[in-house]
Amino acid sequence: MNLADAKRILEAALMCAAQPLPLRELRLLFDDMLAADTVKTLLIELQAEWTGRGVELAMVAGGWRFQSRPEMRVFLDRLHPEKPPRYSRAVLETLAIVAYKQPVTRGDIEDIRGVTVNSQVVKQLEDRGWVEVIGHRETVGRPALYATTRQFLDDLGLASLGDLPIIEAATSAAAQAALEGHLPLELPLGDVSEPAAQPAAPPSGEPGDSDEPSIQPASS
Repeated sequence: MNLADAKRILEAALMCAAQPLPLRELRLLFDDMLAADTVKTLLIELQAEWTGRGVELAMVAGGWRFQSRPEMRVFLDRLHPEKPPRYSRAVLETLAIVAYKQPVTRGDIEDIRGVTVNSQVVKQLEDRGWVEVIGHRETVGRPALYATTRQFLDDLGLASLGDLPIIEAATSAAAQAALEGHLPLELPLGDVSEPAAQPAAPPSGEPGDSDEPSIQPASS
């Protein structure tokens, strides 16, 4: 098989794929007869060939995929003129804190936000596939540690956490604003109402209370 045909096969597979395809899966197209470096080189060439079009070939956390360019959104949205979904402040702040300070416990999030975390907010982030439990902190009660997922990066079109917007200080407000401008509107979480703001519970020895080691906002 010549490389021109191999590139056409890659293009067809990626155009028809519903999810990003990692390099190891793309090699299966050629029965592993093409080296990983060769396939990657073909992908980079294919990426360059699509430069200047309305669709681009991008590498995200889950692999390679074709996607519309950001500047096309205003036009594509006219095909689906529904009211854009809203993200509540509670959802955005919680997601932003996890993204920028991970891994964190609910107690850490409460320390940073200054209010009790609504369990429904965390559940919705887990149901959306953006946040998951990756372990437990070795302290009183062994509270769960939360981190973002590969799906979170894919939905934001990012290859790694290092591609997140850089902010001077990872405070809840600054991180919220950074993510708000990058979350795709076609992936709604819904408008989760947050109860009236209440101070985080004082230390009582229970899991998630503020006696856990806290993670403070980075200084400017």
